[in-house]
Amino acid sequence: MARWSYRHQVTETANARKIAFATFVRRALDEARATRAWSGTEVSRRTGVSRQTINRWVRGDWASDPEAERVVAFCEGLGLSPATAFAALGWERTSAPRSTPTPPPMDPDVEALLRRLVDPDVSDAEKFHIRETIRYLAYRPTLPVDVRKRGKQAG
Repeated sequence: MARWSYRHQVTETANARKIAFATFVRRALDEARATRAWSGTEVSRRTGVSRQTINRWVRGDWASDPEAERVVAFCEGLGLSPATAFAALGWERTSAPRSTPTPPPMDPDVEALLRRLVDPDVSDAEKFHIRETIRYLAYRPTLPVDVRKRGKQAG
């Protein structure tokens, strides 16, 4: 991962932020060209950010801030820290980062199926059968509400 000693004092003006971010993007592109021989098209393919967007960033030609997800994708595709890009954009956070909500607990039967899918001792035929069954259940029509209620009453 490339690390630059890029510590540009970003003022609060939008123009200074654009210049700082454009400099960051330009350096990232130069680094990708020099060390990996990547073209602009290859950078776009590897990062998932369109060439048009990258070119707008380099020119500082944007009315509203770049989307954080695109900035992260650009950085991760090039092996850079998104924090450096965020700092160039003036997005340094003084508050503690928000914690991501914990996902709801997974059904034990689903966990068992997932374990079987990654178990090297389970045959490919069995894994195929599990995937096909899951695919069928995932895309079948939803049962009417009254049928679901009857199932709960029977059990």
